[in-house]
Amino acid sequence: MSIYDFEALSIDGASVPLSRYRGQVMLIVNTASACGFTPQFTGLEKLHQQYGPQGLAVIGFPCNQFASQDPGDNAQIADFCQRNYGVSFQMMGKIEVNGAGAHPLYQWLTAEAPGLLGSKAIKWNFTKFLVGRDGRVIRRYAPQDTPEKIAKDIEAALTA
Repeated sequence: MSIYDFEALSIDGASVPLSRYRGQVMLIVNTASACGFTPQFTGLEKLHQQYGPQGLAVIGFPCNQFASQDPGDNAQIADFCQRNYGVSFQMMGKIEVNGAGAHPLYQWLTAEAPGLLGSKAIKWNFTKFLVGRDGRVIRRYAPQDTPEKIAKDIEAALTA
């Protein structure tokens, strides 16, 4: 199984098979609009602009499971991201990343790249997963790992 076996709904409700990104490096992030890490949208957009032409796809998944920090509906989230951060990378519809209602993609991602001490649960907003051109998870990053900090790993994945 690889990431290409999954699909999700875009923030505007369209079905997006992740096989659309076959051959690209993906950075998958669970996002929130009212979190201390929300300013990372700026860095994520910068990565998208800088490395998108080389094959990076940044994909954001809004989630309201952490202190209710993304309570809006998809239209409100899309407007917030565009208005405040100029987000032009792919934003998906709001999902759950933990528990019985976790999106199947996140069930797979957390099994492929467990967190600290083998924990599968996502601990907070802006946890990131770097996926290689082969559809396999390269690495999981903690919320405090800024987009700028992981740029070197993205560069390595793009040239692999």
